[in-house]
Amino acid sequence: MMPIRHLVIIGTGLIGGSVALALKQQGMVERVTGVGRQRDNLLQAIDLNIIDDYSQNIGDAVHDADMVLIAVPVAAYAQVFAELCPALPQDAWVTDAGSTKQSVIHAAQQQGMDMTRFVPAHPIAGTEQSGASAAFASLFQEKRCILTPLEETNADAVQAVRDMWQHTGASVELMAAPEHDAIMASISHLPHFTAFALMNALPDQEALRFAAGGFRDITRIASSSPDMWRDIGLCNSDAIVHNIDALQSELDVLKQALVNNNGALLLQKFQAAKQTRDQWLIEHGESI
Repeated sequence: MMPIRHLVIIGTGLIGGSVALALKQQGMVERVTGVGRQRDNLLQAIDLNIIDDYSQNIGDAVHDADMVLIAVPVAAYAQVFAELCPALPQDAWVTDAGSTKQSVIHAAQQQGMDMTRFVPAHPIAGTEQSGASAAFASLFQEKRCILTPLEETNADAVQAVRDMWQHTGASVELMAAPEHDAIMASISHLPHFTAFALMNALPDQEALRFAAGGFRDITRIASSSPDMWRDIGLCNSDAIVHNIDALQSELDVLKQALVNNNGALLLQKFQAAKQTRDQWLIEHGESI
């Protein structure tokens, strides 16, 4: 892969900023322009050497780009594509970092995006922090990045975007957008909704005086951006609702086992969960 001549990042936060830092560290980008609404964040990104210049106008920023990365909340994609499509150079490729893919593809199509040049992507990495100051070059190391190109997507575009994500340290896989959204609903979106619900289910704030590591671990992601997770929920609602129903069904089984004083069923459910999780950790070389 030749270095990207001009990368434009629309949304210069944790994900977009970390992509820029990783590619700069690898010598795989010559110039990075950041685009965003908050000027202070963009100026901070320049101070941190994440970007080389900035614009608050998408059309102005992309006029000579050869790669564009969209890294904004998924609910903002329609407006981004509306501004991006008329100004995009004919030889530029476009990718994104949104955690839902069918809604992103729909927004692109609705705004007239040339889908041969767009390679939807989702790097499965992140923290609870946001903004340019949260970015770091190793964010994607040994993480997966899923690409969901359409049948009409240009093969050269897929290869260029694959190469870009691989140079951030990510392992790249391809799958269909509906499959991606179903998987993410179960292993990412549902856990976030559950963490939010657990915090809201507390009888009162006084109980937190006695909370320790276990509660902190299971609710860590409740510190994630509420705005972002509202958007993700609305953009992947069908799949998330399906998984909430599945979780509710499991909770109902546990509840009934408690009502019936059924220790054998509780033990069976707990052992099955432990076995599945332990096997997952072993397969990933992690300690139990």
